[in-house]
Amino acid sequence: MQLGLVGLGKMGFNMRERLREHGHEVIGYDPRPEVTDTPSLAGLAQALTAPRVVWVMVPSGQITRDTITGLADVLEPGDLVIDGGNSRFTDDKPNAELLDAKGIGYIDAGVSGGVWGLKNGYGLMVGGQDEHVAHAMPIFDALRPEGERADGFVHAGPVGAGHYSKMVHNGIEYGLMQAYAEGYEILEAEELVQDVQGVLRAWSKGTVVRSWLLDLLVEALGQDPEFSEISGYTEDSGEGRWTVEEAIRHAVPAPVISAALFARFASRQEDSPAMKAVSALRNQFGGHAVKKADADETLRAPAPKHE
Repeated sequence: MQLGLVGLGKMGFNMRERLREHGHEVIGYDPRPEVTDTPSLAGLAQALTAPRVVWVMVPSGQITRDTITGLADVLEPGDLVIDGGNSRFTDDKPNAELLDAKGIGYIDAGVSGGVWGLKNGYGLMVGGQDEHVAHAMPIFDALRPEGERADGFVHAGPVGAGHYSKMVHNGIEYGLMQAYAEGYEILEAEELVQDVQGVLRAWSKGTVVRSWLLDLLVEALGQDPEFSEISGYTEDSGEGRWTVEEAIRHAVPAPVISAALFARFASRQEDSPAMKAVSALRNQFGGHAVKKADADETLRAPAPKHE
């Protein structure tokens, strides 16, 4: 099958390679001349045979919206656009309506697998009309992991369902990563445990906490045993926030995902204003010692005032 692919970053580039390995013809467009197969979106449309299928794999937000708008201008009725980026599900309906006005179909596809997808395949969650999904199925089958389709692919529902599913997937991922990280830190703090990486690796087969994320943590420790080459500053791509917002909207308790998101916020503070306030309050009501800023000096509580 022939596919146009817009966006040849880490994921898009590997997806192009995997699709080609499975016998599909992929024509990619990217602003970087060293990786692109065609100089423009218009050139991409001209290079594809109708009815065209174009997969968009660019950063979420305005870049995706601009790309969809650009494709609406160069594609034709009967063509199909797939947004495989991490777009917010609320963007899908406007994108679909924009394209539908010109007779162009739309699928939203949540994609999981990261840089390992080239070798292992990608987990896919898609939303859209049945006929559009069926038309693109050869592409989905090439990208997903080997084995039963249902183990790596789902048509989750109408437009928006794919990105919604991926949003929740990433929210869960936040919680899992935070749990492994906290367990690692507790192990690292205990003198009795002399081989932290070995303990984590021993969990990787047969235990109830085994997972690919655990395997990746073991590998990361093997590369940098003390994590001395990186800081704890951790970004969030948006899906964790959106998952928490949806939990609030649906009145669904999500304390683990919420706490994991807030832990990422905390990682970006060199010195937490909130914890300064807590320290000051402990000093005021209980006379607990506090640390002076930028020094090892300990300050004691002020003497109580008597009226």
